[in-house]
Amino acid sequence: LFGIFLFMKDVFIPIEPEVKDKPAEELLVGGVTRMTTIDFPDCLSAVVFIKGCPWKCVYCQNEDLQSREMNEGDGYVSWEYIDHFLDRRKGLIDGVVFSGGEPCVDPALPDAIKRVKEKGYKIGLHTGGMYPRRLRAILPYLDWVGLDIKAPLSDEAAYEKVVRRKGAAAKVRSSLEMLLEVGVSIETRTTVHPEYHTEEQILQLARELSDAGIETYALQIYRQPRGLPEEHLLERVGSDYPHEETLKTLESLFKKFIYRRS
Repeated sequence: LFGIFLFMKDVFIPIEPEVKDKPAEELLVGGVTRMTTIDFPDCLSAVVFIKGCPWKCVYCQNEDLQSREMNEGDGYVSWEYIDHFLDRRKGLIDGVVFSGGEPCVDPALPDAIKRVKEKGYKIGLHTGGMYPRRLRAILPYLDWVGLDIKAPLSDEAAYEKVVRRKGAAAKVRSSLEMLLEVGVSIETRTTVHPEYHTEEQILQLARELSDAGIETYALQIYRQPRGLPEEHLLERVGSDYPHEETLKTLESLFKKFIYRRS
């Protein structure tokens, strides 16, 4: 499988533009969760949500964080607030998760992560894997990564259907390979809807991940975000999707299989 990853990476991954790192004070933060037990496994943590994402996933749960523009009424949070907040939370939380949007889009992320790590916190990252070179720069500081994989990694068309951008799967393959090489703790996860994922595609992706050495995989059933415009609504997912046999197969492929359905 990795042979496929490498070949596809050389052919299809566009070069990421060189972006000069910025200081943490310029981090564009759209919100903060002060304490959570569910965003960083076995770690009581805070979550910092970074604005901006190059993908336009059809069922994005954080659509207000897709843009890098700060508009009136947006919940902008300064680095000064985050810095002081984390100083006060020492001994009360164990880690900080950088989420989004897509946190790797922000050139101030590396400095922010370094500063948080220096305070003694564990670092978690939620990413779609679309910036492999930027991911590599922060890998030494990461304790855990939640990698969102949208569709089978060998199926560029299926990936494009979900994220509405070309060349996406190749970048994610590169990021996954990198994470496996360094041995950082990973949870891969996929949000599925029958309009975008057949059960055969779900199993195809799961087998790709299992063959690559992934041990933890979460299947998340799509749920409608609150306040979604009528024209963006998808059909409600029935209780028979995915079928029980599909779930049993998924469970057999991974050391830890997580099924999330709200």
